[in-house]
Amino acid sequence: MRVLLHICCAPCSVYTIKEFRGEGADLSGYFYNPNIQPYTEFSKRLEALKEYAKIMLLPLNVDAAYDLEPFLSGTLQLGKDRCLFCYRMRLEKTFQKAARDNFDGVSTTLLYSRHQRHEDIRTIAGELSQAYGVPFLYRDLRKGWQEGIDGSKRLNMYRQQYCGCIFSEKERYGGK
Repeated sequence: MRVLLHICCAPCSVYTIKEFRGEGADLSGYFYNPNIQPYTEFSKRLEALKEYAKIMLLPLNVDAAYDLEPFLSGTLQLGKDRCLFCYRMRLEKTFQKAARDNFDGVSTTLLYSRHQRHEDIRTIAGELSQAYGVPFLYRDLRKGWQEGIDGSKRLNMYRQQYCGCIFSEKERYGGK
């Protein structure tokens, strides 16, 4: 099965790649993350992922569009539910690519994180799956949280301290 995996960052992909490959998936990565701010952080995460993709022999598709203004506009409208816009924006691009390139399924490294809203991701991805005719492969990958952290540390991988958006950075460092 050819699977397009939306990847938010290299550390979150360590366990995710292992799991999908363990299932026999023919995996390709996809990076589209205009939520990552500032741009220097975006660049660091992208470079770390490119290096890891080389190590893992993972075909990597990069959409380096930094759609900051649409991201900020959409998230500001939803306030505390801003993550819903972020999930939809990134996953919709992933489903579009998967449909265009005839992938058999889509998943995301967001499912690895204990900090992401799994049910909301599942709902949004289900809607997009129907709209684009590509199955969404839900996996609860949170069980591999520590394994992924340990693996990324062993590889001396760049590890960020917040989800990506300026709002999560503010929350991480105690801003009100």
